[in-house]
Amino acid sequence: MPHDPELADAMRAALRGRRNIVEKKMFGGYCWLLRGHMLCGVEVGRYMFRVGPDQESEALTRPGSKPMDITGRPMTGFIWVDATRAEGAALRDWIEYAANYVRALPAKAK
Repeated sequence: MPHDPELADAMRAALRGRRNIVEKKMFGGYCWLLRGHMLCGVEVGRYMFRVGPDQESEALTRPGSKPMDITGRPMTGFIWVDATRAEGAALRDWIEYAANYVRALPAKAK
């Protein structure tokens, strides 16, 4: 998953001050984990958010979102969001939307 350095910087800024977040290089790009679970990531021109299977259909009604499909098979519970539709407060809203799902998962053991 190639990444966009400017989007990675925007994601870092939006996540600054949040607890239990770890940045990790994955799939040739960057992802951020919350308590050991993937929360979000960046690719060229778009963000990835883990919204969970129960929130996915609602999340896909939001502007700029579409199913995450890397291999020809959609990844349930993950979505892409066009970077132009997730700037500033909108990016923070997407992070919180995804965090609502991820926070409910049991913390992974270290």
